[in-house]
Amino acid sequence: MGRRYAWRPKSIGHPAVTPPPHTHILDVKSLHFGWPDIPLFQDLNLQVPAGVSAVHGEESSGKTTLLMLLAGELRAHSGNFVLRNTDLNTHADAYRAQVFRTEPRSDALDATSAQVWFATLTSRYPSFDLDTALELARGFALDPHIDKPMYMLSAGSKRKVWLSAAFAAGTALTLIDEPFAALDLTSIRFLNALLHEASRHTDRAWVLADHSPPDGIRLGTQLLLGT
Repeated sequence: MGRRYAWRPKSIGHPAVTPPPHTHILDVKSLHFGWPDIPLFQDLNLQVPAGVSAVHGEESSGKTTLLMLLAGELRAHSGNFVLRNTDLNTHADAYRAQVFRTEPRSDALDATSAQVWFATLTSRYPSFDLDTALELARGFALDPHIDKPMYMLSAGSKRKVWLSAAFAAGTALTLIDEPFAALDLTSIRFLNALLHEASRHTDRAWVLADHSPPDGIRLGTQLLLGT
């Protein structure tokens, strides 16, 4: 049996800046994907508006897989992905340059410090702002760890490094997996402030993947995955 999913609008309160109607940063049509014997998405159509949206559901419901598909890192069986008029199928490099996806569990950066990694991102993402990344790192209280190789950091500190980069990337689409996991209370409050600001954007989209949608954040849309 395939997975159930429901893509529906959700609004909490009134935004400080009202996005123009029908402003979609990402359009996905007829997405088909699954693992052997585990169909996940069958003819899924979705539109991601500017601001903050959420993908939520149980463990192994396909949240991270969907983020990888939206990032163009995982090839769909079929489907069309168009991000700001850039088609993934025909202009893959240009599409991926407009997407930032967090991977805090990856060990690929273990030998690299946050300071060095941030500097490398300026060439990968045209709008990446190094000063903003460092300022955000200070906001997450990463100053004592900014020059340490990431294998020395706790799970929460690694996540804060990725979050600092994500909010400094300036990409059209930012995909954040389990944004609040392993964060201390002060960092959760700081992240919530960033998400509140992001929810008012009219030209960029953030998609959060977690077990449940975030409390108190105005969501443009949310996608519920389930068995």
